[in-house]
Amino acid sequence: MTSHKTRVVITGMGVMCSLGQTVDDYWEGLVEGRSGIGKITLCDTHEFPSDIAGEVDDFDPAQYANSKEIRRMARFSQMAVAAAATALEDSGLNLSKEDGTRMGVVMGNGNGGFPTTEDNAKILFDRGGMKMSPFFVPMILPNMAAAQISRIFGLRGYTNTVITACAAGNQAIGEATEAIRRGAADVVLGGGCEAGISRLGLGGFHVIRALSRFQGDPAKASRPFDAQRDGFVPSEGAGVLVLESLDHAVSRGADILAEVKGYGVSSDAFHAVQPDENGDGASRAILTALCNAGVDISEVDYINAHGTSTPMNDVSETKAIKKSFGERAHEIPISSTKSMIGHALGGAGAIEGVAVVKSIQTGTIHPTINYDNPDPDCDLDWVPNKCRRIDINIALSNNFGFGGQNACVVFGKFEG
Repeated sequence: MTSHKTRVVITGMGVMCSLGQTVDDYWEGLVEGRSGIGKITLCDTHEFPSDIAGEVDDFDPAQYANSKEIRRMARFSQMAVAAAATALEDSGLNLSKEDGTRMGVVMGNGNGGFPTTEDNAKILFDRGGMKMSPFFVPMILPNMAAAQISRIFGLRGYTNTVITACAAGNQAIGEATEAIRRGAADVVLGGGCEAGISRLGLGGFHVIRALSRFQGDPAKASRPFDAQRDGFVPSEGAGVLVLESLDHAVSRGADILAEVKGYGVSSDAFHAVQPDENGDGASRAILTALCNAGVDISEVDYINAHGTSTPMNDVSETKAIKKSFGERAHEIPISSTKSMIGHALGGAGAIEGVAVVKSIQTGTIHPTINYDNPDPDCDLDWVPNKCRRIDINIALSNNFGFGGQNACVVFGKFEG
């Protein structure tokens, strides 16, 4: 058994999102402050007050799996497999030389296959239940992203699925790290995915008034921390990090990208969909993560915010950061990836985790775009509209989900 102090490093990354299907394309778009939000093409939107989202354009799952497998996977699983494939390629792992029983998968997911559920419900009501797809149930289960990655790549060790809404991607990375720390695996693919753009998904979020109703240029719709924000912009995608024990990575001569220093989770125990208005729960997750990582608040160089562009969430997160860092909160640069890619729900934390690693590697903080009207209730340094160059040794990634479930991951520059 390995020690609980086992260091966990990142050796590969893969991403599928509205700004690109490679890490380089995604990062280039973020640094340029380019939006991936556009008009919805995946479903009919005529009955809804908004028709914008962050879709993964021209996604071709046939590049990553055979046609038989693709037909049996919902879109969220297809994207997860694609991100895993590119992350494994990036890592340089030779799977034929690895012990598959010491390799695992932990994926975060919010709701499984909304589009597939909608399609089969229509068949049920129009043609009868015996006309539904025989693959309906195994396609929509949230755990199928991890299961498909495990099966396709022969990863036969520790496997799990985290279903904590918008916190799921972050929490999956944290749980994958803990699995390695406690000796359950040498390598774990940790990430998150979501592909819920459908009438069912849009309707559900619109009726609780969670989505932006912005009319105009779609690129301007997601406005985290701006006084004119009016809701989040839905998106889809997947992100996967290849996590390894430091010993395993060094033994195979891996290129180490960064380190996962620690993570923390908490519950608001407050409301089904609204955040704790005082930010207490989110602050507990942040402080727990810092404690787990052995990092002092004075060491934090950057925070990748949850930053959803909803009126309540952004104020709550501002308060949480102030509670966690005191006066130093005003000194820390903070930015929201969701300003450019929208909110990928269970996939958000992992997609944003890729951005945090690139920030550490390049000494660059991507901007929060569309920040034009300062909100006095959100008065921190949101790195507005233009990227910033600074040396980053320690960075946090925040994500907070429905049900008041909060997760924070601490990433660090790798030092041997």
